Amino acid sequence: MVAPTLDAQAAVNDFIYKLKRRQVEGSLVTARLTAVLLRQVISQQRLASSAPAATLIETVKSVGLRIIAANPIELTVGNVVRRVLHIIREEEASLELKSLADVNNTILSDDEESEDASSFSAAVVAAANRNVLRAPSLHNLLESLPSSVTATCNASSGGESECKSKSGEKNSKVWRLKHSVIEGINELLQEIDSYHAQVAEQALQHIHHNEVIMTCGRSHAVLQFLLEAKKKRTFEVFVAEGAPRYQGQTLAKELADANLQTTLIADAAVFALISRVNMVVVGAHAVMADGGVMVPVGLHMIALAARRHTIPFVVLAGLHKLCPQYPQNPYIFMNDMKSPSDIIDFSDISDCLDGGIGSPSLQTVNPTFDFVPPDLVSLLITDIGGHTPSYVYRIVAEYYSAEDFVLR
Repeated sequence: MVAPTLDAQAAVNDFIYKLKRRQVEGSLVTARLTAVLLRQVISQQRLASSAPAATLIETVKSVGLRIIAANPIELTVGNVVRRVLHIIREEEASLELKSLADVNNTILSDDEESEDASSFSAAVVAAANRNVLRAPSLHNLLESLPSSVTATCNASSGGESECKSKSGEKNSKVWRLKHSVIEGINELLQEIDSYHAQVAEQALQHIHHNEVIMTCGRSHAVLQFLLEAKKKRTFEVFVAEGAPRYQGQTLAKELADANLQTTLIADAAVFALISRVNMVVVGAHAVMADGGVMVPVGLHMIALAARRHTIPFVVLAGLHKLCPQYPQNPYIFMNDMKSPSDIIDFSDISDCLDGGIGSPSLQTVNPTFDFVPPDLVSLLITDIGGHTPSYVYRIVAEYYSAEDFVLR
């Protein structure tokens, strides 16, 4: 196993400590801090000229597994780790393809080596043909190139300056790989930081005059989405308070302060009022590979009510929330149980909790999330546009490598 530098290890340990202590929570914050941490680890990692990409992948995986284990419910940590691994694989494939193209140009320019050039081109075509049934990827093409291509490259060099065999050129390749990967992570950070603005820009396409929008709890993405629509639309918002944390009260105040007509309702009143609503708009903690979403507790009930009245249930989620894994009993393995003190006062139930002989007569459960299956989701609005849940698998294939779906 390749270990990061001492400074990087200290940063990793500090981040793990904060995750375990719940000092860092929330999809956006954890995604950004994870990307910054991995950028630091990669920038400080020393790479050998023999297999720099493999070293980076091993290092990122080892760090990623540790920070994922620190707080598994923060799925964006694993998502960002997988995105960075995908960036490394893409940049490696890009550099290798450029090297092969340079070698091919050198061979084609040498009339005496025309037969070798012909065999080289044929080998590339054959490798591409073998990948027809696989997902289109530069990485897949390079993996299956026959060893004869490398042999042709070595045989055709015939000198000191051919095929980039010098140690200085190898070091240059290592530098280019690290630089390209860091640039890719910087672009990922820009994507994360601009997520709210990118989603909010699409508000006018979905919200129209005199409509009634319902939401629940508080989501910064929903807030920006509604405020952007208010610039050119007149509409009303019903905000369910989102017990037991009552964050909907905060959102209702923020909307009212922006002079947006807002009505705060109890969660129990959702079904009674939803027939007046034109659309439900909510945020998400994570989007699973099947198009289902992890949302704050209580939203599954609203999704069921929306389907009963054939009202669109729209979810706002950035690409960093897209998880390439399928849900396996999410209420058990992908939920977080908060303190019962949020919903009940211990002093009022001390007699019930003190069971004496045997188990206590009262148990209190306070889950954080609901899982809304894809058949209840009408539309997912992401940084790159709106998509139906059935399209999520295509986005997963574009932004993640299949080798990294399950990290080991």
